[in-house]
Amino acid sequence: MIDLIFLAFIGYVLALGLRRPFLWVLLYVYIDILAPQRIGYSIISTLPVSLIAFAAAFGGWLALDRKDGARFTLRQGLMLALLLYCGWTTGNADFAEAAATKWDWVWKALLFAIFLPLTLTTRARIEGLALVLLLSVATIVIGTGMKTVLGGGGYENLKFFVNDNSGIYESSTLATVAIGLIPMLWWFVRHGTVFRPHWAVTAFAVALTFACLLVPIGTEARTGLLCIAALGGLMLRYTKRRVLFIAGAGVLGLTALPFLPQSYYDRMSTLAEPGGDESASTRMAVWEWTIDYAAEKPFGGGFDAFRGNRFAYTMPVKKTSGNTTTVEYQEIVDEGRAYHSSIFEMLGEQGWPGLAMWLTLHLLGLWQMERLQRRWRAAEEEATRWIAPLAAALQMGAVIYLVGALFQGIAYQPVMLMLVGLQIGLNAYCKRIDSAQALLARSTGRKQANDGTVRGAVTA
Repeated sequence: MIDLIFLAFIGYVLALGLRRPFLWVLLYVYIDILAPQRIGYSIISTLPVSLIAFAAAFGGWLALDRKDGARFTLRQGLMLALLLYCGWTTGNADFAEAAATKWDWVWKALLFAIFLPLTLTTRARIEGLALVLLLSVATIVIGTGMKTVLGGGGYENLKFFVNDNSGIYESSTLATVAIGLIPMLWWFVRHGTVFRPHWAVTAFAVALTFACLLVPIGTEARTGLLCIAALGGLMLRYTKRRVLFIAGAGVLGLTALPFLPQSYYDRMSTLAEPGGDESASTRMAVWEWTIDYAAEKPFGGGFDAFRGNRFAYTMPVKKTSGNTTTVEYQEIVDEGRAYHSSIFEMLGEQGWPGLAMWLTLHLLGLWQMERLQRRWRAAEEEATRWIAPLAAALQMGAVIYLVGALFQGIAYQPVMLMLVGLQIGLNAYCKRIDSAQALLARSTGRKQANDGTVRGAVTA
């Protein structure tokens, strides 16, 4: 039954897209995030629904959609350069088969992010993309929050819609994405036009925010706690009553402590003593190995180059006998461990050129969103007063993503690349407004000058 429901919805949107091709872009976003083909049991799992939506989105834009205002920007050029570079390193990868497997989805994520801004030519389209992206993630988050409240959860034990710990369904990735989208959620409460500001919209936003905050608890993802801290710090910039905000956040945190499971405390405690946790010790050893590897291969070893690592590290092991606790240091040999950091993921796989392109891409986004906030923060007209708050929400989401990316290998995470596309689309949209206003000002100036010349001639 669930297969038929998914297929009926996908078919309906495909039909609607014949009149509104942009709907096919939104359909691909929905399928790429939620992955209904992995949720279903029979028919849908055998159909290439993602490929169909991918082809429809590109083909519909080329053949049926209008191209007014579409511009290719510097950041799109950076992603194109990164895409081509990744293709080259894949062809020269240390582990060709594993690299080809990762390349199968990375090229689509990068290509779609390059294409996406070309379709975002109006406010309605920008808002539509943001809404579909938000609600697609919310579908997973709401289910995760309910399972957490009802007693499920635990590190690598919380089951989502799919029994697969990859993509957005990986626990730390979902925690990062969920926290990163909270600012955008509250932008819709104040400035949304699809769902106008209303008490029901606010109530949904409160419930969804609560569910987002539950994701790091239910998954026991340490990165999620860091992302919550980053969100709190970023919100101080936009809060007028900062002391009250800090006090309220502290009270809320203390109130929640008695309801948290002991396993959550045990896992979060390793943040203070990373050297005593095998996972944290392994990460630091992998990072050291990656730096040495990049010194030997500055252009990277292609996707999944970490499979060639082998290292030894020492970590303390506590042993308790009666009332006596002793600490012994043991040497542990490990190999083939993942990077657990997007910085080192890029460095190991794409070398220094790839890391430079990736960092430039995201730092440029932070700078552009800052410029948009400063440019439009004083806007009071309905047509433009939504711009600065959306730029702020996208900037906060990007910062939270970068914080999470420090401790996860999510450099090519599709949802975050879609946010990059949304940033580029918003920046290009604002440039078109500025250009139109400048053109109007010049036209008005010439008209006034001509009128002045005519009046002077008549007077003479």
